[in-house]
Amino acid sequence: MLLSMTGFGRAETNYQDKTIIVEIRSLNSKYTDVRLKCSANLREKEMALRRLISERAQRGKLDVNIEVTSLQGDDAYGLNTMLFRKYYHTLRQLAQELGIEQGDYLQAILRIPNVVAAETGTLDEAEWQAILATVEEALDKLQTFRQAEGKAMEKDLRQRITIILTKLKEVDPLDQGRMQKLRNRLRQHLEEYLGKDQIDENRFEQELIFYLEKFDINEEKVRLAQHCQYFLEQLERPDKIKGRKLTFIAQEMGREINTLGAKAYASDIQRLVVQMKEELEKIKEQVANTL
Repeated sequence: MLLSMTGFGRAETNYQDKTIIVEIRSLNSKYTDVRLKCSANLREKEMALRRLISERAQRGKLDVNIEVTSLQGDDAYGLNTMLFRKYYHTLRQLAQELGIEQGDYLQAILRIPNVVAAETGTLDEAEWQAILATVEEALDKLQTFRQAEGKAMEKDLRQRITIILTKLKEVDPLDQGRMQKLRNRLRQHLEEYLGKDQIDENRFEQELIFYLEKFDINEEKVRLAQHCQYFLEQLERPDKIKGRKLTFIAQEMGREINTLGAKAYASDIQRLVVQMKEELEKIKEQVANTL
């Protein structure tokens, strides 16, 4: 089972005369980054909320919004009258000193931070449990979303690995006569440079073996096939978190594909290498978004 790192979960609960709404958005990230937005009276529970969300969501950039509103419209917001008066008198005095035409300060002062703020009150245990249950429900929905996305991603990854294995098989017939072509090409160049009668056959064979070993791609083909198979095996495993391991396997696949292309010295094989690289880049993009 594969889980996507991106997802969305929303839950809503009515508690007494209040509505509790929790929304969780998850985006791709190497680490767990919880950005929590909630009312002031929930600050004392912030560490417990962060711990719960981190344990359940596991990884990703998580934007969490917890909103508690009154069904009767009497939300706990208040006006800091002392601060309002201070700003009003200060602004009025400055206007008089500088000769600025006095206007309506009401809207300007109300937009200043802390003039209108949420009232801080104690959170009773029953309300906290209701909020906690709503957060749990939102996390469940986030998990369901991630599973659906992960299922589609897993299908796509399998298809791309299959394409790479198919291209790798197409390399075999092209590789069969490649070494003989290289041998003939080297022989031709040597004859043109030294002359046919000046070639030491024993020395030529010794140097040829050493030279052709550098262009042998059998090991790369075997290792690439093994890495692809290992990638598919990891997709089969029941582990929920496997993104990092799949990333490492994809990196090893890239090394073998690059080496295969560098050693091939054949345009038809290098064309297949380019196609395999294209599929691998799409695999890396998908894997980067998995848990």
